[in-house]
Amino acid sequence: MLHHVSIGVRDVEHAAEFYDAVLGALGYKRVVEFLPYAVAYGDDAPEFWVTLPHNKQVATAGNGVHVSFIARTKDAVDTFHAKAVELGAQDAGAPGPRADYSPDYYGAFVFDIDGNKLEATLVPLPAAAKKVRKTVKKAKKATPAKKSVAAKKSAPVKKAAKKAAKKVAKKAVKKVKAAPAKKAAKKVAKKKVARKSKKK
Repeated sequence: MLHHVSIGVRDVEHAAEFYDAVLGALGYKRVVEFLPYAVAYGDDAPEFWVTLPHNKQVATAGNGVHVSFIARTKDAVDTFHAKAVELGAQDAGAPGPRADYSPDYYGAFVFDIDGNKLEATLVPLPAAAKKVRKTVKKAKKATPAKKSVAAKKSAPVKKAAKKAAKKVAKKAVKKVKAAPAKKAAKKVAKKKVARKSKKK
């Protein structure tokens, strides 16, 4: 749904030092910079922007707004929180399970140095989704950074591979979504069989 998120800060360079460390703990890096006005973070594309407000007024944090970053391990969540607090963030919820959100939810919350509320979130993926993620990573690693003549010739093959990967991803998502419905259908079928056997 979202393409990117931006938050306002008072001093981009100072905020960037904070985010380099805190988002670095989660495996993200600074991918774009327009100093002294803005910097952006992500894996490869700019997904999270830290900017001076467009109206040139002092930045203020949105009451009720918070941004959650995907963490890949519990250690990453713990490190995110520890680094943030060490660099001047305010603790807003120590690392730990959040069973009221979901059974496997593990997160940590802070207010950054400008008062923006942040979270690091670990929610383990279902096995099918993990398989898709691994396939996508392998495909990315196999793609050379520079386009050679051979790479240009192999473009149709890559396009076909992407289509195939999308199909696999769609099937995996359908299986994950359909699992609860299948379980319910099996229960209904068992009850029907039990009723029929009682009548006999």
